[in-house]
Amino acid sequence: MILQRILQQKAPQALYVSADHTFFSNHSLIELTDSFVKEGGTHLYIDEIHKYKGWSRELKQIYDVHADLTLVFTGSSVLDILEGEADLSRRALMYSMQGLSFREYLELFHNVKTEAYPLKDILEHKAVVPEIQHPLPIFREYLKQGYYPFSRESGFTLRMEQVIAQTVESDIPQYADMKASTARKLKKMLAVLSQLTPFKPSMENLATRIGVSKNNVSDYLIFLERAGMIGQLRDEANGLSGLGKVEKVYIDNPNLMTVLAEGNPDVGNLRETFFYNQLRVNNRIFSSKVSDFLVGDYTFEIGGRSKGKKQIENALHGIVVKDDIETGHGNTVPLWQFGLNY
Repeated sequence: MILQRILQQKAPQALYVSADHTFFSNHSLIELTDSFVKEGGTHLYIDEIHKYKGWSRELKQIYDVHADLTLVFTGSSVLDILEGEADLSRRALMYSMQGLSFREYLELFHNVKTEAYPLKDILEHKAVVPEIQHPLPIFREYLKQGYYPFSRESGFTLRMEQVIAQTVESDIPQYADMKASTARKLKKMLAVLSQLTPFKPSMENLATRIGVSKNNVSDYLIFLERAGMIGQLRDEANGLSGLGKVEKVYIDNPNLMTVLAEGNPDVGNLRETFFYNQLRVNNRIFSSKVSDFLVGDYTFEIGGRSKGKKQIENALHGIVVKDDIETGHGNTVPLWQFGLNY
């Protein structure tokens, strides 16, 4: 992606480096940058920045000394990037990349291009993919392994297991200064959550199951959320999405849930996980007192083909989201269409 960006910008003097290259075993980023600028360099792109020890302090110096240099850096350890963000406040803009939407998956792997539809258009049945007559088989494929760009590479499940292990056994413990024994309990918590999601938090029960103090459970959940392993659905709390009470805990995305469930996730949980994962990108999504989700004025109830409207019959704007259907009508909308929202 960075190389594509360089080609698109057509920068006159651009350099791409990976921070985990052996070159940096006896050279510093500052040293490289100084030499590059002296040679007329204008755009520096650094990949895998989290692999470079003390990266944020050196980047801060580079930003201050070489104000005219365009500097782009990426890292795959979310927690490490968050930890270094303080050093770069007011200097760098941080972007967090969401996994592939169903729409992006269609374009990347099936060469089917369609526009992104806002929630309003989806609810008005304007979200269509004319090139696909029967979207459900491809949608099932996406739920299993379409959220990550490496989904078509061999050994997808093994790759996912490695990502999980790296995050839970290395990234989080390093960020939170945990002991190895604590890290193992964190991994056990993730396994428990994968079986229970959408989990309505009972800190005491969860603490008992993994063998930790109840007071530590909320911190562990925050670490898992920041690392992209889970999502915590909160109530409205006066419209402040980050301050509301946690009502449900979800595994972050359907692919991750499928791997953690060893290929057999609960279908009801999978549906809710997909809906929450896709809608949160462009919408503020909260728990509903009468149904599954609340987005703006709309109340959403998620289910299969036979899902009824009883739970939302008293809602002002109630929407039934059904899996296993190709098209919608009235206040019934197919689940797969919410994957076209970004």
